[in-house]
Amino acid sequence: MIDRKWIGHVSAPSELALDRGRLRFFAKAIGETDPVYTEVEAAKAAGYADLPAPPTFLFAAEMDSGAVMQTLEDLKIPLAKLLHGEQSFTYLRPACAGDVITVVSKIADIYDKKGGALEFVVKQSEARNQNGDLVAELRSTLVCRN
Repeated sequence: MIDRKWIGHVSAPSELALDRGRLRFFAKAIGETDPVYTEVEAAKAAGYADLPAPPTFLFAAEMDSGAVMQTLEDLKIPLAKLLHGEQSFTYLRPACAGDVITVVSKIADIYDKKGGALEFVVKQSEARNQNGDLVAELRSTLVCRN
């Protein structure tokens, strides 16, 4: 069983510098065809300062920093038993190429279902830009099969 002592635990900050090449690559990888995500001129014409981060891109900050793997290690969740439960994003302002995004996460809840056969870890995160402005709120649920 995942120890409930981790509820309320706050992760170390994860930092991610947004660069155009990486944003373009991600946009293409997810099949995004809107030129706003790949052409600076289109992005600026749409009112962005530079190429905006495509939907779901901000999740990369914690993945790159190793914070997700550290959380799994802390909670003693074997990767082989991990399922992706759900994920949601609330965007409050654009994150664009040139921004540096910092993500801090907190374990909001840990619970089980089916008599402990499935355990759930709910994680809430805030993504802020280099000015400290809240860019997005992220929520994800990890599922551990026992």
